[in-house]
Amino acid sequence: MAHREITLSRRQVEGLIADGRSIVIVNGMVLKVDPWLKYHPGGDKAIAHMVGRDATDEVTALHSKEAQKQMERYCIGRIGGPWKNFLPPIQDGKFRPYVEGASDIEDEEDKEVCTTASDTSRAPSPIFDIQDNIRQRRNSKPRDMLSSSSSISSVSDADDGMAYFDGLTKEQIDLDHAKYPSLDINTQEEVVRKYRLLDQRIRAEGLYDCNYSAYAVEACRYMFLASMSLLFLHWGWWATSGLFLGCLWHQLVFTVHDAGHMGITHNFTIDTTIGIIIADFIGGLSVGWWKLNHNVHHVVTNSPEHDPDIEHIPFFAISHRFFESLRSSFYGRIMTYDAFAKFIIPYQAYLYYPVLTFGRFNLYRLSWEYLLLGLGPKRGPAWWHRWLEIAGQVFFWYWFGYGILYKTIPTAWGRFSFVMVSHMITMPLHAQITLSHFSMSTAELGPHESFPQKMLRTTMDIDCPQWLDFFHGGLQFQAIHHLFPRMPRHNLRRTQKMVQEFCSEVGIPYALYGFVDGSKEVIGKLGDVGRQAAILAKCQKTIAGRGDVLHGH
Repeated sequence: MAHREITLSRRQVEGLIADGRSIVIVNGMVLKVDPWLKYHPGGDKAIAHMVGRDATDEVTALHSKEAQKQMERYCIGRIGGPWKNFLPPIQDGKFRPYVEGASDIEDEEDKEVCTTASDTSRAPSPIFDIQDNIRQRRNSKPRDMLSSSSSISSVSDADDGMAYFDGLTKEQIDLDHAKYPSLDINTQEEVVRKYRLLDQRIRAEGLYDCNYSAYAVEACRYMFLASMSLLFLHWGWWATSGLFLGCLWHQLVFTVHDAGHMGITHNFTIDTTIGIIIADFIGGLSVGWWKLNHNVHHVVTNSPEHDPDIEHIPFFAISHRFFESLRSSFYGRIMTYDAFAKFIIPYQAYLYYPVLTFGRFNLYRLSWEYLLLGLGPKRGPAWWHRWLEIAGQVFFWYWFGYGILYKTIPTAWGRFSFVMVSHMITMPLHAQITLSHFSMSTAELGPHESFPQKMLRTTMDIDCPQWLDFFHGGLQFQAIHHLFPRMPRHNLRRTQKMVQEFCSEVGIPYALYGFVDGSKEVIGKLGDVGRQAAILAKCQKTIAGRGDVLHGH
């Protein structure tokens, strides 16, 4: 209790982070969460993206009251007032050591410098220092906006074509600044205040309570699809049996998603067990891998360097920034924009659906990589997840691989058709997952953007009739889900009008498209980036040609 009475200044917190501590602000408390990193069921990277930030809204949205209460064990003090976020170290934030006795003077003298982490807590990047980068590349010459391949080819040999894309990045940032509420502290505090009032209203109306009768209907649908798959398997209609199995997998994913967010019983152990049984034992996919990936996605949505859900090089690039071979903080490696990517990306709009058709096979690889390498927590409340998941994987490949493919289906062609149809029919699910984010903003607006504004800026909802909700499984309300991830999906539609009212009050656009129009937006975005890739390739080829000519002389 004594620790909670200590007031820590921003400079003191910065000094702790400079010393390698993981400091997160939650409800005015300064939490030193280093001991918890290796135990966190959602992985350490989700926490790393909150270091130096006020994570109150993220923590409230993603954690139960019990989990939030346990966090108080790591409290080392409190902050004295409104908090100004730092850019976390995992996002290249830079932090100054704390010098005892000099902090008050330094805070006052460097007030402007300290107010924004994009100025003091990171190395230069084309996102926040766009003007400086372009000025350096052009040696202080005036910058001309280039709009065609012919104009791009006229740039100097020292410019590899990326200055043009720096200009596009600046344009996107300026567009978001103009379209969304100001990032000044007062405006963002008002957005947060109204968001929290909305959350209280939703809780008061019981929208966090699970509608178990809706899951009874879901269970009937699952039983029907499973029965039809077994019936056609018995009749020897291998492809038709595979079709119904694929439809079953497609539907079951929605319940796994609910369980992964503790949106069914709101009990960590029960919901996790439900998720593992469905995902691993029935679907052959690791829910632990998904949670590690998905929790990061929820806190850094649509960030090219940090959100694994949009990092699909060499097959897809939803931003020209991927042409720079960005480093993924999630995968811990460079996403190389290599020769294969340069060949594929210009055609990605045409390859979008074909690639998604085979997406499930890649999920097997990611699941086994996660489990075999032990990438999840080995201790703490989630220590048993890995072992239950491995048991589930063995069970899945026994009934699917041995029981059906080897023992039941007698021919190679029958096995091939069963596997391909059952896996390819899940393609709409992958389209649904990408639909809500691929066409939305990927601009980084700095550390002071509030949680609700960032979620609404980077996520769209899909408009569909209520009778079709079963097909989308809640994924059509992704913007609402990102605001309230622990809300049961059967209550998302009832929440939509409240969210629209909130958006109207705070001046945040609510992106809502029909399924067809939303798909057109995604294909259009992929087409735009694909054309930019082709332009860059032509530009670099022209520059390389000029270099050869000069070398020849």
